[in-house]
Amino acid sequence: LRAEPGSRTMSRPRSFVPASALLLLICAQLCRAPMAGELRCQCVETTSEVIHPKLIAQVELIPEGPHCDVAEVIATTKHGRQVCLDPTAPWVKLIIKKILNRYLPKGNPNPRFGSLID
Repeated sequence: LRAEPGSRTMSRPRSFVPASALLLLICAQLCRAPMAGELRCQCVETTSEVIHPKLIAQVELIPEGPHCDVAEVIATTKHGRQVCLDPTAPWVKLIIKKILNRYLPKGNPNPRFGSLID
């Protein structure tokens, strides 16, 4: 079907597709959040310095797996700062053990976290 000369047809401007693709690319880079299946370690470096337990708001335990060869322990302070803790440090092992004892059923330890308290 051809439009009659002088009649109006609805069509997208030719620059619409490249401009949309560019906008999507920019948004993907600016709005990029770590994906759940991203295969890399969260911690680039760790610290074994003692952080007073009263300053810690949350502790995240990430067992080793396909994403990372080592178990990771990430503490979030009450000021919102995230710190990667050395899972081999004695004080970190103590915290991990207390957390696992509190939240895992007695006599049924989760094997995924075994390397964190060995």
